[in-house]
Amino acid sequence: MVELIVVIVTILLAAGVFFMLSGAIGLLRLPDFYTRLHATGKCDTLGEVLILFGLLLYHIFVYSPGAELSVQLVPVKLLFLICFIFLANPTATHAIMKAAYNTGVKPWKKGDPRM
Repeated sequence: MVELIVVIVTILLAAGVFFMLSGAIGLLRLPDFYTRLHATGKCDTLGEVLILFGLLLYHIFVYSPGAELSVQLVPVKLLFLICFIFLANPTATHAIMKAAYNTGVKPWKKGDPRM
């Protein structure tokens, strides 16, 4: 049972790192502010949640069986953190994009030089 959980945790952590890395590559490669922010907002949110969910599973099944109460509350804190990330990251990305649009940052169009 523990070996299966470790494999699942490894897959979740690897998927999270993949999405974080693809968001970083999108930040470097995409042509303008809006597409860069879109790539990092989506990929970072999913990557962070996958990593935290992997840590949550590891903590529940491998690390904390029979531990004291303060150690058993860590998964609850991780769940709150996952919920916060799902709410805060898209909201912050939208607010930053709206502020950029209101201040006059123009979207990139095909044929424009890259910024």
